[in-house]
Amino acid sequence: MNRFMAAIVVALIFVTSAVAADFGDPAKAQSIANQICAACHGADGNSPLPMNPNLAGQHPGYLFKQLNEFKSGSRNNAVMMGMVAGLSAEDMRNLAAYYSAQKPGESAAKDKDLVAQGRKLFRGGNLATGVAACASCHSPNGAGIPSQYPRLAGQHPEYVATQLKAFRAGERANDANNMMRAVAARLTDKEIASVAEYLSGLR
Repeated sequence: MNRFMAAIVVALIFVTSAVAADFGDPAKAQSIANQICAACHGADGNSPLPMNPNLAGQHPGYLFKQLNEFKSGSRNNAVMMGMVAGLSAEDMRNLAAYYSAQKPGESAAKDKDLVAQGRKLFRGGNLATGVAACASCHSPNGAGIPSQYPRLAGQHPEYVATQLKAFRAGERANDANNMMRAVAARLTDKEIASVAEYLSGLR
C-alpha cells in the first residue's frame, strides 16, 4: 500500500469513527443487539452464518438506511421485517452506531483463481460489458465511502453473491438511482462468484 492509499484509509477510519460517535448511543443498543440481533449477526456484528452479513465496522448511515427500509418494506426480507417491527428510529440509530463501532473479524479468501478474477473486476471493471470498477464506489480496499457506499471488505462471499444476484433479478431494489441493479445486470454468475470471493479476503 503506497502512502496515498494509506492516507485515504486512515482518513476513512477517522471519518467513520467520528460519524459513529455522533450517530447514536451504542451503549443503549447493547441489550437489543444481544437479544434480537446476535443469533444471526453475532453479538459483535461478525456473523457466524455465511448467508447473513457481517455488520461490524459498517458505516452507521448505511446500517440505519437498511434498517429503515426493512421496516418500511422497501427492502423486502420477511425475517428482517419482523425483527425491526418493534424498533423505534432511536433504537435503529443506536444499533447503527453500535455495530459500526465494532471491530471486523479476520477473514481470508479460499479460492486463488477466483480471487485473481475478482481482483481484476473489482479494480478495473469489465470494459467489454460496460461494468464499472467496483472500487470506484466501494474504495480500493473495500472500505466504502461513509454515508454513500457500504463497506464490503471481509464480507461473507455467500452473502455478497446472494445480494448481487438479487439486484440482478430485481428482487432487491433499494439501491439509489438503480445503480446496483444496472451493474449486476451485466455480471455473469462467474463474475459474481469471483468478486464475492475477492472481497472476503480484503480487510
